[in-house]
Amino acid sequence: MNIKKFTPVGYGLLLLVLIVAPFFGAYPVFVMKLLCFALFAAAFNLLLGYTGLLSFGHAAFLGGSAYIAGHAVKVWGLTPELGLLAGTLCGALLGWIMGTLTIRRQGIYATMITLALAQMVYFAALQLKFTGGEDGLQGVPRGKLFGVLDLSNDLTMYFVALTITAAAFWLIMRIIHSPFGQVLKGIKENEPRAISLGYDTDRFKLVAFIISAALSGLAGSLKTLVMGFASLSDVHWTMSGNVVLMALVGGMGTLSGPLVGAMVIELLENKIGDFGTWLADLTSVAWFSTIGGSVTMVTGLIFVICTLAFRRGIMGELIAWLQRPRGGGGGGTS
Repeated sequence: MNIKKFTPVGYGLLLLVLIVAPFFGAYPVFVMKLLCFALFAAAFNLLLGYTGLLSFGHAAFLGGSAYIAGHAVKVWGLTPELGLLAGTLCGALLGWIMGTLTIRRQGIYATMITLALAQMVYFAALQLKFTGGEDGLQGVPRGKLFGVLDLSNDLTMYFVALTITAAAFWLIMRIIHSPFGQVLKGIKENEPRAISLGYDTDRFKLVAFIISAALSGLAGSLKTLVMGFASLSDVHWTMSGNVVLMALVGGMGTLSGPLVGAMVIELLENKIGDFGTWLADLTSVAWFSTIGGSVTMVTGLIFVICTLAFRRGIMGELIAWLQRPRGGGGGGTS
């Protein structure tokens, strides 16, 4: 089956579902939060799935930008669009610093450097006054976009967030299918060969790192605007672990994988308690009601299952199944 023919239709249907979702009972704030994490996962996948660089410090970009955007809007009085821009630029700057120190290392050493630098950002957020320490940055106003659109209205904020997320996702698609994106894939598959062809692989990896960090910063800034606060959980190392989990569960190296992975992980974290209560009521087994407090255990179990049974992730396995030659001799193309 030719997946390329159905990809635009699939994304169009997904966009249509998201447009009408608030009118059919979906809670706009929750869907907006899901969109922010989907963008975060897609930005991370650009680095890991298409460049082959494992960063365990992406929480620094999400959380650091969340604090900067929130402070810019709340304290400096900047408009929402300038707050988002400030957060995105903060993510790009952190990405440049972290990428410069990381790209010349290989494997676990590079990953540990990203983790160490991200922990430095976490402790800075814990100590600096403007972040609010353990209380976080509270009461961030949404304001008016371009002085016209009142973002305090959840529905207005929803469509603005959807537009920003869709535009960022379109940008990621353009990057992946561009000559630059093809070089990134070549670096992932065989970096020595890319070097032998004359490509400055360190420069390409640094640019990919900066783009991924900037888009992660945009996701964090948008999340602060939607939720009205930024907290230490945004810069904690567990957030970096969550985005790795989203990419792996959804399917690394696929455009739709991070979206599916983010949806699965966020739905688990937010709705598993309700599911446990429903099971307890249905079966009269009180133990099920405690599932809500074991989110980490459940997500860890899902990670193990996906690693053992779905090595390519949910969407990776689905795409591979759809491309499998059917009886009749016709093969699919990717």
